[in-house]
Amino acid sequence: MTVTDTTYAPHPPDAPADGGVANCAAAPVHPRPDGRDHYTISEVVALTGLTAYTLRWYERIGLMPHVDRSHTGQRRYSNRDLDWLHLVGKLRLTGMPVADMVRYAELVREGEHTFAERRHLLEATRVDVLSRIAELQDTLTVLDYKISTYTDAEPASERA
Repeated sequence: MTVTDTTYAPHPPDAPADGGVANCAAAPVHPRPDGRDHYTISEVVALTGLTAYTLRWYERIGLMPHVDRSHTGQRRYSNRDLDWLHLVGKLRLTGMPVADMVRYAELVREGEHTFAERRHLLEATRVDVLSRIAELQDTLTVLDYKISTYTDAEPASERA
């Protein structure tokens, strides 16, 4: 089985049941009830920390365009949807622009022939993350220096 991020692509008949997520190093860890695969929007809110407004917005902009519906029209999220939301959350933490996340979602839905473009998007984001880590490391060095300066300047009686 190859590592893919088809966790939100339509389910082709030959696709692995887990969408390749089990092989992903960043596979999510959600506290899901055993054997359960349908969640209401309020349950997803509780599991993910996202708001119902955000979930509906993700649908509207194409970040999650195919949320299943019950016979009454109520949204029914699956474990695959939760996995996808976990990935989207990680992409948000990287600072990836929403437009790039939507493009990434479109590429995932288009299939395996988009692997190169998906990889390019993720590699560009990785470069940005590494740059931010370097900036934060430099900032930490400055903070450590200032803390050390103040610690060294305190009388011994105040340090205790």
